[in-house]
Amino acid sequence: MICCKATFHRVTLAGLFIFHKLIFHKPNRDLQMETIGNKYSFLSQKFIEWLVQLGFSENMAIFIKIIVFSAIIIFLSILANWLARKIIITLEKNIIRKTKVKWDDIFLEKKVFNRLSHIAPALIIYFTVEIAFREYPEFAVGVQKATYIYILLAVLLVTDSFINSLHTIYTTLPVAENRPIKGYVQVVKIILYFVAILLVISIVFNIRMGKLFTGLGAVAAVLLLVFKDTILGFVASIQMAAYQMVKPGDWIEMPSRKADGTVIDISLNTVKVQNWDKTIITIPTYAMVSESFQNWKGMEESGGRRIKRSVNLDMKSVKFCTPEMLEKFKKIHFLKDYIKQKEEELSRYNKENDIDDSIVVNGRRITNLGTFRKYVEEYLKNHSSIHNDMTFLVRHLQPTDKGIPMEIYVFSNDQRWANYEAIQADIFDHLLAVIPEFELQVFQSPSGEDFQKLVD
Repeated sequence: MICCKATFHRVTLAGLFIFHKLIFHKPNRDLQMETIGNKYSFLSQKFIEWLVQLGFSENMAIFIKIIVFSAIIIFLSILANWLARKIIITLEKNIIRKTKVKWDDIFLEKKVFNRLSHIAPALIIYFTVEIAFREYPEFAVGVQKATYIYILLAVLLVTDSFINSLHTIYTTLPVAENRPIKGYVQVVKIILYFVAILLVISIVFNIRMGKLFTGLGAVAAVLLLVFKDTILGFVASIQMAAYQMVKPGDWIEMPSRKADGTVIDISLNTVKVQNWDKTIITIPTYAMVSESFQNWKGMEESGGRRIKRSVNLDMKSVKFCTPEMLEKFKKIHFLKDYIKQKEEELSRYNKENDIDDSIVVNGRRITNLGTFRKYVEEYLKNHSSIHNDMTFLVRHLQPTDKGIPMEIYVFSNDQRWANYEAIQADIFDHLLAVIPEFELQVFQSPSGEDFQKLVD
């Protein structure tokens, strides 16, 4: 296990060494490891001389040497990758998975250690490519540049996973509930990727980082003007991905853009929405951040869909229940227990307070409106399509000149649009039909036929 740890540290230090040279040195011939080249040039020359002695021409000997040494490098790279993965797997089995702490499991889940294995074969190529292509230094430099970029990307991926792991660990702490740092993490990532892009440009075109920054400063204003929409879209895309604001397949509603449908595509500059009438709306990506929209994903994931409708009742039809009405209500399945319990409660209250119930306005009495409201509650509770574990309200709203609205605020357990509409229709079909049974009337603005009846 000590050997595994030592090898792991050597690989990490070697990667950091090359990353340091990438930042502070010009990526040209000077970056080659001259000590290693001098050490093995003698071996390379002797191999060529041996081939010449066997009867090969010098050019053929050089070609064979390149093939043989390249095959050895490839073999060593594959071996290094296998050993690195073997070490990481051993480390996971013997150390990480057996510890009681959770933070190392998070590093494992984010693949911080697995991505380190990609550095090992790149290091083999980096240190040995000059030996294989000693006679073709320009090609060797090109391979080394490609290796620099590969190592840079590997280090970038490891760093990204490391930052994600630290953020995940932070979210498990109590302080994270009141002090989120996701925004700061995103800023750090943007800076890392920006620096990585500059490094790749520096490596490919042999430009020092200082000159690259100077050139960028000179053309920054022009770039901002020409690529304004692209830059805004890029930033908006990062924000949408980071905050999980919207993704393909989500149902969104954006009245300012006349969008109400399913997101079918998200690109750098546009978001395509197919409306329910099958038309397609194209929205700038940055508008999804700068303007407000409604995402119905939360409803779809909640397991319920809200029903929020009301029926207006004529206030002139509200009255106290007569004994005959109460006897009738006792025969209604959903109300028999309620009426019995309510009569006992009100009788006890009126008796304890010595109330003269010969006068209607004295004491507490059962109304047809309250009884109907209770009926609606019990009806919905026993409805197979209503979600009883979510918000459940049957309430009166502010009376208006159009009567007193009785609102139903519940959630259906079927979210499919057609089924949802059918559930609402069935509920209100039933309620409108039973309202007269409680001697209530639905308020409806008079029509021409009503006025004609008055005239007649």
